[in-house]
Amino acid sequence: MFSFLKSDPIKSLEAKRKKLLEEAMHIQRSGDLKLYAIKMAAIDQLEKEIEALQSKK
Repeated sequence: MFSFLKSDPIKSLEAKRKKLLEEAMHIQRSGDLKLYAIKMAAIDQLEKEIEALQSKK
């Protein structure tokens, strides 16, 4: 009934993904490729979660 009051989980995940991408860019520029790979793995996991939620819609 009040579904319009619920926050969209896809939007929140996309915002988190955008933040992680920006952090990963700065980490890559600093030269820490190990930490960059960890961030990119987290981003990949978020993308899979977003795709799963989109397929449910």
